[in-house]
Amino acid sequence: MIAFRSFASALALVATCAVHAESSAPADTDWPSYNHNVNGQRWTALDQITVDNAARLGEVCRLPVEQAGAFHTGILHIGDTLYFTTATDTLAVDSADCTLRWRHHYEIADPSGTALMVNRGLAYANGRLYRGTTDARLLAIDARSGETVWQFQAGDPQQGEFFSSAPQVYQGLVIIGTAGGDWGIRGRVMAYDAATGREVWRFYTIPRGDEPGADSWKDADSARYGGGGTWSTFTIDHASGEVFVPVGNPAPDLLPKLRPGDNLYTNSMVVLDAATGELEWYHQLLANDGQDLDLGAAPMLYWNSAGEPMVAIGGKDGYVYGVNRETRERVFKTAITTISNAGLDPTTAGIEVCPGVLGGVEWNGPALDKTNKAIVVGSVDWCNVLKADEGFTFKPGQPNMGGVFELAEESRGWVVSLDADIGAVRWKHETAAPMVSGITPTAGGVIFAGDMGGRFFALDARDGRRLFEADTGGAIAGGVITYMRDGRQYVAVTSGNVSRLTFGTTGSPTLLLYALDAAGGSAPAAATAAPDAPLREPDAAAGRTLFAKVCAACHGGRGEGLSGPALQGLAERMGFERTVEWIRNPSAKMPKLYPAPLDAQAVADVAAYVQGL
Repeated sequence: MIAFRSFASALALVATCAVHAESSAPADTDWPSYNHNVNGQRWTALDQITVDNAARLGEVCRLPVEQAGAFHTGILHIGDTLYFTTATDTLAVDSADCTLRWRHHYEIADPSGTALMVNRGLAYANGRLYRGTTDARLLAIDARSGETVWQFQAGDPQQGEFFSSAPQVYQGLVIIGTAGGDWGIRGRVMAYDAATGREVWRFYTIPRGDEPGADSWKDADSARYGGGGTWSTFTIDHASGEVFVPVGNPAPDLLPKLRPGDNLYTNSMVVLDAATGELEWYHQLLANDGQDLDLGAAPMLYWNSAGEPMVAIGGKDGYVYGVNRETRERVFKTAITTISNAGLDPTTAGIEVCPGVLGGVEWNGPALDKTNKAIVVGSVDWCNVLKADEGFTFKPGQPNMGGVFELAEESRGWVVSLDADIGAVRWKHETAAPMVSGITPTAGGVIFAGDMGGRFFALDARDGRRLFEADTGGAIAGGVITYMRDGRQYVAVTSGNVSRLTFGTTGSPTLLLYALDAAGGSAPAAATAAPDAPLREPDAAAGRTLFAKVCAACHGGRGEGLSGPALQGLAERMGFERTVEWIRNPSAKMPKLYPAPLDAQAVADVAAYVQGL
């Protein structure tokens, strides 16, 4: 009990509390890491936007970012600024009105020499931003000015290595891993001193020699080009000092007989000591994978109802796994998309598999709905035919899939809610296009996400009912985050993407902000009519840059072919005018890019470049 010295002092205290209550407003919040917190949960306690009012969402503003290309980036919110990336650029934008504050451009010397032109985001710590590049550099950028602090070569693009993942920062270390498993790299995770860029430790995801797990490659020579890239972000447990690394598929992808054994640590969650890089433990989802079913998305850490530490893992195999972090035993394994012919090896004639090379959980993984004690995850449902190439020969720096895949005509996506204790499906929400965006559950009972058809939407976390949707005008393949600024809850969305998962809607990379009762509406901006003819002579050099951004994800950086056909020697099969017509009016298996995001001049430039391959 509090004893007041006078009645007057008691009244003064009550009056002070009342004034404070009337003047209080929701505090501003940050989104400081790729998945909000380094535990991967993406959960936020914001509740201004609720089940009851989500239908009142409207567009606040939009910022066109560039003409075309892959746009997979996660978004950070620090103070009053949003930070995000393209394949080459890092941008700082006012988080209330989309005003561009600065833009940092990284010049790639040879875009055609990079494996894939894609970047999925950055890390922030102590006033600096950290990101990788498509030609395997690591950059530190001043978050206030956008100036380069340091830049170092950390991989070899001539071997197919590149950095597509958002790094993580742990106690002065920037942790990142090499992508390029399909090119036959030997994957690795590295930590660099955040102040100087000096390498502190490295861990190879493909063990050799005396390293633990090397005996899982029965043909030791096959580990030279074993793959095991890491191409999304990581998860950190600050209490245990562990970093949870999702490791991708082995190479050659479709020829498991050439690499007998379990092929550690591919298709695995690898847990390392974050300070030293020493292996703590691992959990392999698939041994000797022959269907390119990577673990690409960051694991998500949480506690179940019994107070046991758990980790949820979503793989391209179409399952979500729950693993106890103390016993290290699997608790559940739940299918979240169509699965067929799992475990079958590809043949030269071809086998149909689901969810397929581009299916399952891609680079954005499970999130935690704390209110409903549920795991929420998006997935891709896209079957394909896998055909093995028995005449495979390893080629350094080129795709080494060991075969080809042919996509089915139909694709769709799912948002699925699972019981966080036992993994049972609570509800499934189908989307007309693949689901690869970040999933963001909130205390308001609303889940924010977007699909590759360009629809940004809000779901009721209890049953998956759609509360709101808006056509953004471009495929949504990256971050969907929410934050509070000046008493208003915003949702930031990336829209506009061209990549292997893009068929139908493409759009130009654009940042959009939404909030309650926004006056800007949510209709996409009308496309400007493009001229039917180029404005100047075709420029093969300009076409090379556009090809790297828009076409290489399907056709390979040098036109050697991936999911799309090889283009090398095209001039012998198809003249310039026919090539222009092919780009303007492609088959159903190729995204339509003309008249937007590519205008007539861009089409002519790309045609001039591919004619010279």
